[in-house]
Amino acid sequence: MRPRQRQRLPDLWLFTDERQGAALWTALARLPRGAGVVFRHYRAPDRADLARRVRAICRRRGLLFVAAAPPPLARAWRADGSHGRHRGALTAPAHGRAELVAARRAGARLVFLSPLRATRSHPGEAPLGRLRFGLLARRRGVAVAALGGVRPDERRALRRLGAAAIGAIDGWEKRPRPGLGFGAGPIRRQATAKGGHAVAACSRSAGCGEEQPGETPR
Repeated sequence: MRPRQRQRLPDLWLFTDERQGAALWTALARLPRGAGVVFRHYRAPDRADLARRVRAICRRRGLLFVAAAPPPLARAWRADGSHGRHRGALTAPAHGRAELVAARRAGARLVFLSPLRATRSHPGEAPLGRLRFGLLARRRGVAVAALGGVRPDERRALRRLGAAAIGAIDGWEKRPRPGLGFGAGPIRRQATAKGGHAVAACSRSAGCGEEQPGETPR
């Protein structure tokens, strides 16, 4: 599910999660135009319907919709790309150096390195911390995003560590302070490599997790 041409991806992302409940809609409403959404909700019984609802909001608000799903399912949902460890994924997860290298070799455009800090979604997992994150994020030959205990208003501070973007789950539930690093790159129209589905994305800037067994990564 590879874009036809290179384009700048968003630097602000929302990762959806079942724990959000109704806060999902609040988080989507607070994303600036041009941001990205990685739709997960792996265990939602109505996952397909929910994906379509989220995609419709993304289209209406100029957000990039990426599905954490195998390419055939992502195409069926008319996503702008897929998220996972599979070849051709637009974005990918990583928890260390080996996974960063694997994601680059698989062709991912943006790799979410996590967890930067301790999180509710990964209790007991040792966080990378700022120093290790910075060492891993630099000179890997692929754009790296920070994920895990990240707040949207930390964009500028994390850029100095080598983060090309940031992703958040709970961080979007609170209204961020204005003027602290918001922004997203322009996304051009792209199409899937298979199936011929055109995928619309945002055309102006201002304000495009977890692997379920047998499906996609985290």
